[in-house]
Amino acid sequence: MSEVEKRLNEMGFHLPECPTPGGAYVPAVNINGFVYASGQVPTVDGVTVYTGKVGVDVTIEEAVEGARICALRLISELKSVVGNLDDIERIAYVQGFVNSEDDFGQQPAVINGASQLLEAAFGEKGRHARIAVGVSTLPGNAAVEVMLVAALK
Repeated sequence: MSEVEKRLNEMGFHLPECPTPGGAYVPAVNINGFVYASGQVPTVDGVTVYTGKVGVDVTIEEAVEGARICALRLISELKSVVGNLDDIERIAYVQGFVNSEDDFGQQPAVINGASQLLEAAFGEKGRHARIAVGVSTLPGNAAVEVMLVAALK
């Protein structure tokens, strides 16, 4: 078990199985030492747990939890490619999408759920560049979707 997984377990998080793609794509791909992990929505046991517009149907706190779930699923995608998560040099870049109304401006607070979990799991190597944007809808009406790029050692 990697140090990353041990830290997650100590925090009370369980790393799920690598998500099965819901379309014509792969969970993650390694290109020249960078792993691109496909976007994930907050799904647990095959059910998207937070759906609707953040700030209307979903609270900010629920959306933050949804972003954490996305991050755990992304870590599973990384593991499916690299095997040992300790072989990740750094989480380089995160993109976060928040299903929200035009006047909602707290997307960064929502995506902090993913960013903070990644930093807790990977330590300093989990700090990353990022974008957090609002969108009018997401697959399955999910409240949040997150993807990332990681550099390998």
